[in-house]
Amino acid sequence: MDQNPATAPLPGNGPHPTNGPLDGDPGLQPERTALAWGRTVLTLIAASAVCLRWLPDQGPFVLAMFGLTVTAGTGIYATQRRRYRRSVEGILAGHLSPDIAAVFWTAGACVALGALGVWLVLS
Repeated sequence: MDQNPATAPLPGNGPHPTNGPLDGDPGLQPERTALAWGRTVLTLIAASAVCLRWLPDQGPFVLAMFGLTVTAGTGIYATQRRRYRRSVEGILAGHLSPDIAAVFWTAGACVALGALGVWLVLS
């Protein structure tokens, strides 16, 4: 059977074909990290819904906020599988470096969303 962690299913898709969870302990960091990124995506979806609610009162400026939240959420969702596999491979290899680009990209999107929100409230 295939022993390569890069071809393993995501959490919740059943055990690894080699007779158990991919990394031997379903409570290890990759699962917790995947859940945290999932919560971040849900938060961005909620924020985009709030943005659309303001559209009739605030006008098209709100579409920039909506676009930012949808883009950030889509980017996180699209790269989640890669981040999970990278984490599992790093744990199995005994060396894992943080995904600094993902953290900075998400932080930048949150700062930009906050700045747009402040501008919206002050205008």
